[in-house]
Amino acid sequence: MDQTILVTGAAGFAGSHLLDLLDRGPSPLVGWRRPSEPLPRGRSGTEIPWMSVELLDRDAVVAAVDRVRPTVVYHCAGAAHVGMSWDRTGETLALNVLVTYHLLDALRKSGLGSRVLIPGSALVYRPSDAALDEDGPIGPASPYGVSKLAQEMLASRMAREADLPVLVTRSFNHVGPRQHPSFFASSFARQIARIEAGLSEPVMKVGNLAARRDLTDVRDTVRAYHAIIERGRPGVVYNVCSGRAFQIGEILDLLLAGARVPITVTVDPALCRPSDTPLVLGSRRRLTDELGWAPEIPIEQTADDLLRYWREVTAAGG
Repeated sequence: MDQTILVTGAAGFAGSHLLDLLDRGPSPLVGWRRPSEPLPRGRSGTEIPWMSVELLDRDAVVAAVDRVRPTVVYHCAGAAHVGMSWDRTGETLALNVLVTYHLLDALRKSGLGSRVLIPGSALVYRPSDAALDEDGPIGPASPYGVSKLAQEMLASRMAREADLPVLVTRSFNHVGPRQHPSFFASSFARQIARIEAGLSEPVMKVGNLAARRDLTDVRDTVRAYHAIIERGRPGVVYNVCSGRAFQIGEILDLLLAGARVPITVTVDPALCRPSDTPLVLGSRRRLTDELGWAPEIPIEQTADDLLRYWREVTAAGG
């Protein structure tokens, strides 16, 4: 059966890499972005149809779904920053919960039976000092985590009531080129690139370097999303993670090892979050055992590619 694939949030971090992956296949693609959002920098592949859709506008979403009539939907749109959710709680809830409701309700009304992937978050889990599998205790510790738990519960309810094949992930941290510099690895790489270019003093400001995070290259993450939507079981949650935790300081050291000039590092208390869990580590056993997915890109390559990306952005005046 012919497929039309829709990616919401397609101009964002994971969404743009998902377009790179899906652009290699035969199915037509459509990318949605917010009206104020620029197209992604440095996306490879052929051009695809783009639509500006305000997902907070319920009627606009219904009209856009009727126009595209997608058979497969990757819902990558939403608020993604944990730290900012403390100051923008209402916005975070709207962009992760209300927007998801608008999309799923529009798909329900369309009667298309679209297969939908909702990328959720590992931050719905209660903080733990051990690796978390999908049966781990729930207990989000941030407004962002609360919004992603509400999104997941909404998706499950809509799947039951509207008979939609909805698949849900609990994604752990993913990093790589095109990530916003408000995230730690991208912030480090951007600071290094600007220092190398003589645009900043040779001093890096960082937050908590002791925290340990399960990190996956974004290009591996979107491969997991593709595997889940192709072969995953609706109603089953899948952790998307590497199963390996890196200390944030380790990532900084990898990036500094590639720096072309000497750089001093200083801790800025303002960059430390109100609630910074010491360890976030996942188990990918279900995803690996059921779908055969495993991460392929080593963290050293991720760091090199991220630094290269920010050097290119900086050279272009970004």
